[in-house]
Amino acid sequence: MSRLPAGVLREATIDVGAITANVRHLRRLTGSEVIAVVKADGYGHGAVRSAVAALEGGATRLGVADIGEALALRRGGVMAPVVAWLHAPGANFGEAAGVGIELGISSFDQLLQASAAASVDRPVGVHLKLETGLGRNGIAPEDAGVVFAEAARLERIGKLRVVGLFSHLSNASADDDRAALRIFQDALGVAAAAGLAPPLRHIAASHAAIALPESRLGCVRLGVSIYGLSPFDDRDSGDLGLRPAMTLRAPVAAVRRVPAGHGVSYGYDYRTERETTLALVPLGYADGVPRQASGAGPVSIGGARFRVAGRIAMDQLVVDVGDHPVAVGDEAVLFGDATLGLPSADEWAAAASTINYEIVTRIGPRVPRRQVSS
Repeated sequence: MSRLPAGVLREATIDVGAITANVRHLRRLTGSEVIAVVKADGYGHGAVRSAVAALEGGATRLGVADIGEALALRRGGVMAPVVAWLHAPGANFGEAAGVGIELGISSFDQLLQASAAASVDRPVGVHLKLETGLGRNGIAPEDAGVVFAEAARLERIGKLRVVGLFSHLSNASADDDRAALRIFQDALGVAAAAGLAPPLRHIAASHAAIALPESRLGCVRLGVSIYGLSPFDDRDSGDLGLRPAMTLRAPVAAVRRVPAGHGVSYGYDYRTERETTLALVPLGYADGVPRQASGAGPVSIGGARFRVAGRIAMDQLVVDVGDHPVAVGDEAVLFGDATLGLPSADEWAAAASTINYEIVTRIGPRVPRRQVSS
């Protein structure tokens, strides 16, 4: 049976080759420029390694939620264009502007703050965000004319470069997304009338980029899909030609033969039905394994599939392997590439009543990431 290196208690392997291949595949599929989203530490995969892999696959820009994440990319040696779109009230944009970070702008005040961060020979790159129905941040349609006019003025005097106009879709339905797209397209007309001609327009994330071709607009913002996960409930990674990049695994730390009726883990929510073998896996909710998947999360040991037995604890979980031959040190895989016969992040999401985005993003810092490439 497969075994981890001696002394490894738990790890997530990150296949950067899969990220590169996924970006390359999605570029061909969408025929669009790709902004690779590496926020939340690259959805748990590592922001810098994910950024480098995505750029190798043909992404031309990176997207993050906040300036701190953007600056971390710069400190990691990533010098490609980066846009950050979520800002604290009264944020100081000076440090970001100084290293060429582009700013998502959602209000007139933020526009003025970005302008104030410009220097004589360094205009600040901005992407103006439109509210198109999601109810989050963004310039309201009724305010767009004023904001666009001021942005155009600031661009003319060398304070700003309006790099893009963007928004987010709800993915509630194709009709809802098309309605939001119409609002966005109307705003593009208002921007043009104000004298703005940004090179990028982006509203499609992974879901719409794949399923709603008219939303691509020459540039798409891809997050979960570049990590090989599906944004759909009814199509998995294999259906989309994607390869999951993260595999979460640990060695079996203990094996115990127990009689029928033996309680397992806190609360004895699970009791053995017959004499059986219990395998202890040193991964728990402190590592990001969702406690909500207690009694349901799939685990592969030695090529055989089992379910978590009883409650997932802070540092460990138990698997009832029956009479299957399992030894201390055997590899236990919680999720990885389903095409290789492994449980998937989608299965864990279903077991925890959540989404695959959360499964990979919540894997905590106690789990070392080891980079591989296939």
